[in-house]
Amino acid sequence: MDIEEVCNIIVDCAFKLHVDIGSGLLESAYEAILAAKLESRGLRVARQIPIDIEYDGVQLPAAFRLDLLVENSVILEIKSVEKTLPVHAKQVITYLRLTNLTHGFVINFGTAMFKDGIRRLLNDRTSSVSSRLRANKVEIYN
Repeated sequence: MDIEEVCNIIVDCAFKLHVDIGSGLLESAYEAILAAKLESRGLRVARQIPIDIEYDGVQLPAAFRLDLLVENSVILEIKSVEKTLPVHAKQVITYLRLTNLTHGFVINFGTAMFKDGIRRLLNDRTSSVSSRLRANKVEIYN
């Protein structure tokens, strides 16, 4: 399955979840339900993946966590807030750069309209992080 198919399934499942449940739950609930929906569609999903980083010789175990990693290729950051902030997109872009992945989403289940709560993000820079900053390789499934 190519990455565009994976992204289409993600958007479809997130849309249906937003329509069926609406806003009001905690992010952890949306994360768990979305992961189950994606798995039921045949995708491999890992939740709360800790990422270690090293900067200039300083080790930071579990410096951040990926909410969902789909097919070892798409990062999902789940929110349940009235409105996402620019920092949320920057967070996912940084995660993409550090993990050398290209596709990510911020999905906010707190909005009234689904289209207002989803943002697709692409990492179009290869190896753009400082040579002093390293993250552990993200590969959950072989």
